[in-house]
Amino acid sequence: MKKPRGTAFAAFSLGIALAVAMAAARAQSSPAQSGGAMAAPGQAAPAGKTAGETGKNIQVLKDIPTEQLVPTMQFIAASLNVECNFCHVEADGKLQPEKDDKQEKLTARKMIVMTMAINKDNFNARPEVTCYSCHRGAHEPTPTPVIADVAVPPQPSTPPTPAANMPTADQLLDKYVQALGGADAINKVTTRIEKGNIEAQGQKFPIEIYAKTPDKRIAVTHQGNGESYTAFDGQTGWMGNSGRPARDMNPADVQSGKIDATFHLATDLKQLFPRLRAGAPEKIGDKEFYVLYAAAQGQPPVKLYFGEQTGLLVRLMRYTQTPLGRLPVQIDYADYRDVDGTKVPFRWTLARVNGRFTIQIDQVQQNVPIDDSKFAKPAAPAGSGPGPGGPQH
Repeated sequence: MKKPRGTAFAAFSLGIALAVAMAAARAQSSPAQSGGAMAAPGQAAPAGKTAGETGKNIQVLKDIPTEQLVPTMQFIAASLNVECNFCHVEADGKLQPEKDDKQEKLTARKMIVMTMAINKDNFNARPEVTCYSCHRGAHEPTPTPVIADVAVPPQPSTPPTPAANMPTADQLLDKYVQALGGADAINKVTTRIEKGNIEAQGQKFPIEIYAKTPDKRIAVTHQGNGESYTAFDGQTGWMGNSGRPARDMNPADVQSGKIDATFHLATDLKQLFPRLRAGAPEKIGDKEFYVLYAAAQGQPPVKLYFGEQTGLLVRLMRYTQTPLGRLPVQIDYADYRDVDGTKVPFRWTLARVNGRFTIQIDQVQQNVPIDDSKFAKPAAPAGSGPGPGGPQH
């Protein structure tokens, strides 16, 4: 598995914005340091199967759901800042993940067993201690404290408490709704078509995003050799490229896709996340922003940052849960403009541990007809084989 650094793009929106990814980004990275080969890229793993049932030579993570294996491997790669061939045998440009010839792979298995045992014995099996706890983006953990280049100010013995006059969760959400134009104006908009460009790694491609209430969305990226698609149809998500079969998102990405595709995120947030809590303000750069934590049973939490003066959403943090820890996704919103009485961000930047990209919108149309078939997963082209791994969002 190479650490994801693709140059083909596909996209998917986050409620009032878009979460896009490069073609090798979270999707079909090859199997990981735990050892083992997976189903062929582009082929959906059988529902309900474990990694041990669908892969080859999976020894440590054999009991996890098969769809969690790739995100788990990506978590390890991000924690050590390595690519797949750091642990897996590579010959003639192809990985041979079922082989155990590299010591790094054998060591990785031992480390996974160790962290799982620590968490089981001390944290009720919650992944509190992870690969990143010790490695922090390095091949080897650093056991000795590092002397900083500059003096570090002393830390307070207790964390600061939120100011007594800090807004409540309901107040933050209400101000956000009003900043966008109010609930009535928001809910009058039922469809949106956005056109602009996605830019990453020095490349730029045209992109179109079609969205429809309550939770349908598709993004189409126009590349030199065709188009790529990322969609959520209200129930499940899929991805595809021109002339190749579309493939389903894995369950973790379907969960994220549901959030991303919620058309009226501001007014529907309480339904998505029944537990809302205001946190102490945090800085982005040199400015402080209000923080709202959102949680729902069985889902990783979401963290939202709002402008103290504007009330607008400026950052959203969400996570993909893996058996070894959480992979973060950060989305920053800017360039809000008025469109038919509602505020819409015309620019956003999505960052993951393996890179970032920016979407700049040039045109927005609202309340134009969009047929539901626009979001439906297409039938596989006649005579086509399995599609390649694409992005998941």
